[in-house]
Amino acid sequence: MKVHVLSLFPRLFESFLDESIVGIARAKGLLEVELHDYREATTDRHNTVDDRPYGGGPGMVIKPEPVFETVERVLADAGRPTMPKLLLTPTGERFDQNIAAELSEEPEWLVLCGRYEGFDQRIHDGFDWREISLGDFVLSGGEIPAMAMIEASTRLIPNVLGHDESAQQDSFTSGQLDYPHYTRPYEFRGSTVPDILLSGHHSDIEAWRRQQAERRTALWKAHRKAHT
Repeated sequence: MKVHVLSLFPRLFESFLDESIVGIARAKGLLEVELHDYREATTDRHNTVDDRPYGGGPGMVIKPEPVFETVERVLADAGRPTMPKLLLTPTGERFDQNIAAELSEEPEWLVLCGRYEGFDQRIHDGFDWREISLGDFVLSGGEIPAMAMIEASTRLIPNVLGHDESAQQDSFTSGQLDYPHYTRPYEFRGSTVPDILLSGHHSDIEAWRRQQAERRTALWKAHRKAHT
């Protein structure tokens, strides 16, 4: 999987790309990430990427010229004009495990990170974007959401994790949360491991895990419903 990240702050990705699962995937040749600073597509001596909004109002807006220039160059160089193009914006659809799974099967995709008050509307209108939001909260830019999307999709690529069943058993993969996990020591500060996990009866253990996962999911759904 190859991901093109368009950002005004590409250095934010440096340690992220070298560590943990993402770093392992890159070392195995299963993930490639190209960082593109669209400030480099500016033509004025101040490398201006933003300007005040017409009609007034607070903040600054990303100008269309450097974004169009960078997106068009990346698509032309890749020879994949129809690759998925993701625009990170509060108005987008909520990112979830299903979208991560879709992206993990794409050979190549592009994600555009914004800053300031957002993008000139002509950027929204200029390409066949899939607009994505990480949630109903405010960040200074799209870099952290882009990292989350890359990691979530990377861990679903076969042979990235030590055991492919790890991804298959992740929360939300089957539509429900994962069951509780325990490891040594058996007793910790008065809390012990459930005896069923020590029984050696695999069918009983699987039944307990399903029950616990269903219980967790029901409680989570009830909590979400109560707060929406």
